[in-house]
Amino acid sequence: MANATGGCLCGRVRYTLSGDPVFSGICHCRSCQRYTGTTFEAVAAYPASAVTVEGELKAYQDTGDSGKSVFRKFCPNCGSGVLAEVEVMPDMVLVLVGTLDDVSTYQPSMEIYCGSAQPWFHGSGERKRFAAMPG
Repeated sequence: MANATGGCLCGRVRYTLSGDPVFSGICHCRSCQRYTGTTFEAVAAYPASAVTVEGELKAYQDTGDSGKSVFRKFCPNCGSGVLAEVEVMPDMVLVLVGTLDDVSTYQPSMEIYCGSAQPWFHGSGERKRFAAMPG
């Protein structure tokens, strides 16, 4: 996914990603389910220095299981979730994969919070799966 681009639904927020993600995955926690309005959140994590954002993002401050903050950033015009910054992973940016211009390049390597996965969702057995956040 080197030098990928993406943005929100209305196009007011655009971003460019340099290089490859540090990791990619699917999160099944209830907060991600509620935030995305679906069964999971697919993300790709990049060093903050590899992410350039154009346009205004608003932030909702959530709290993760660690007790640390999760800043869920979204377009104030269309409401699309675009990225997140997680206090337990300083200097990293989690990009919501659905906002990529070319989603076909995304390959999740793991699934977390599988204990909260919906019983009718059957992920692939080819990824590492964790009941909660790996330690």
